[in-house]
Amino acid sequence: MNACVVDASVAVKWFLPEIHSEAAGKILEARQKLLAPDLIWAEVGNTLWKKILRKEITTEESSGILKDFLRFPLQIYRTKGLLDAAWSLAIEYKVSVYDSLYLALAIGHGCSLVTADRKFYESMRKEAIGKKLIWVEDAK
Repeated sequence: MNACVVDASVAVKWFLPEIHSEAAGKILEARQKLLAPDLIWAEVGNTLWKKILRKEITTEESSGILKDFLRFPLQIYRTKGLLDAAWSLAIEYKVSVYDSLYLALAIGHGCSLVTADRKFYESMRKEAIGKKLIWVEDAK
């Protein structure tokens, strides 16, 4: 079974009708192992919180989404074990430690990282390591 790392920018699209939501849903349909650092829980929660503040969703809707998300078949890895590699990647490529945690997990498992974070994707795709990243619309 193939595996890929998914970041929070993809995971949130499984629940909210946004641009690229359909492509994010296809990742679930592909029935591959989905990996993520434990940071994903906080990042998805924070995204939902921002959407409540902007009155894009209600508190009740976000609570339901979080409950559903906790049941998703993700293989979660502790950020503590990824931090050294993520720190090195962040320093070398000038990207956030948050994004680097996902990238470190993908490198460590010899798989790709699927993202819908355009800024991160564009900043990394010209780098040799950018081959590890897959834009959400290109994921299979």
